[in-house]
Amino acid sequence: MIQEDRISYLNEKDEQDGKYIIYWMQASQRVHYNQALETAIRIANQRSLPLLVYFEIRTDFPEANLRHYYFMLQGLQGVKHSLNQMGISMAINAQDSGLNADLNNLAEDAAMVITDCGYLRFQTEWRERYAQELPCLMIQVESDVIIPVESASNKEEFTIASFRKKIQRLLADYLKPIEMSEPAHSSLNLDIVSFPLDDLRDSINRLSIDDTVPPSPLFRGGEEEADALLDKFIEEKIYRFATLRNNPAFDFLSHMSPYLHFGQISPLYITLRLKAEAPSEAYRVYIEELIVKRELAINHVYYNNYYDQFRGLPRWAKSTLEKHQNDTRKITYSIAELEHALTGDSYWNAAQQEMMKSGKMHGYMRTYWAKKILEWSPTPQEAFQRCLYLNNKYELDGRDPNTYTGIAQCFGLHDRAWKERPIYGKVRYMDEKHLTRKFDMEKYVGKVKELKKMT
Repeated sequence: MIQEDRISYLNEKDEQDGKYIIYWMQASQRVHYNQALETAIRIANQRSLPLLVYFEIRTDFPEANLRHYYFMLQGLQGVKHSLNQMGISMAINAQDSGLNADLNNLAEDAAMVITDCGYLRFQTEWRERYAQELPCLMIQVESDVIIPVESASNKEEFTIASFRKKIQRLLADYLKPIEMSEPAHSSLNLDIVSFPLDDLRDSINRLSIDDTVPPSPLFRGGEEEADALLDKFIEEKIYRFATLRNNPAFDFLSHMSPYLHFGQISPLYITLRLKAEAPSEAYRVYIEELIVKRELAINHVYYNNYYDQFRGLPRWAKSTLEKHQNDTRKITYSIAELEHALTGDSYWNAAQQEMMKSGKMHGYMRTYWAKKILEWSPTPQEAFQRCLYLNNKYELDGRDPNTYTGIAQCFGLHDRAWKERPIYGKVRYMDEKHLTRKFDMEKYVGKVKELKKMT
């Protein structure tokens, strides 16, 4: 089922008498449970036209590096293979590749263009620019949320409690399975040159990208890999998720965040699988993370123009942090010392090393990690930017609404004022005692040391 409020018109242009329909895939890099792809197939079949899927590799994608591109290209290999098996051609274009198969040229012969939805500033601007440039109608389909952003709320939400109530009222209407259609007409005979994906090393060498961060040795990109990890989570971990998800000494996480970030798995598909197969308490706890918190993060970046800046924090949080920005700090670290895990805190160092080596940091440790950066930086404004820089550089799920919102939450977003302290002001405080009281932190440090040996 594709709800009508998922679909919006990005321009007021007419359909053309075209040779095909184009689905410009960007945020939803998958075939299964992809509402934008399903919409495109249905429209193509209604008009007795083939469907062409287009993907654009942006070598200037903000803060993206080799780790991110490699993971993404691994996923695109599987997407292209699956589409070809369905009779759908996939045209991949890369900046500076010399290929002539860009969206503007392809759209000259298209009846219309359908795309998926991104929420960060440059993603919306990118789609708006194409909508104005293209000669035909352009439609957007929200495919990476359970409830479309404007349907969930028409404003920025300031507490998780208020947002949760709105989600709970609407959720049942959107938890509907999708039956993917088969295209009636093949597009494999279209003569379109595409960026090669057969040899990933060769593909990477063709791209002018930042190669300072190597690919993750632990996480492989792709829809098939995401599905295998979800299977493993349901079979081996879900029974302890509710009680051990926050414990960094153990691994009872689903590891879905990198795959959700690249749209390689659908949040709707995950939810329906868990609803059918998980214990009720585990399901309740997981959808709090997957739907309530994740879609609250998307609400934040959608309605807050300054989501990636200190100025985007709530007024009370900015005020209290600025009041204490000149407080004496027992120790400060340079960005280089932080990046290379050269602090005097072994738990923090382990978290930074986990992120650097694997491309993913345990979620509970990410909160501690950001709080300590606030404490160790000359100003809260600089601390905020340091968190974003490090997270976006090394995390596979960085550069994401969850990233920007999660870091802002460590600085007071979606929270209330607490006891006033030096440096933190009334922002919630956290130190190593919060870790050692609850968890076997030496076990966590040992896990990261083993990870370093593996890599």
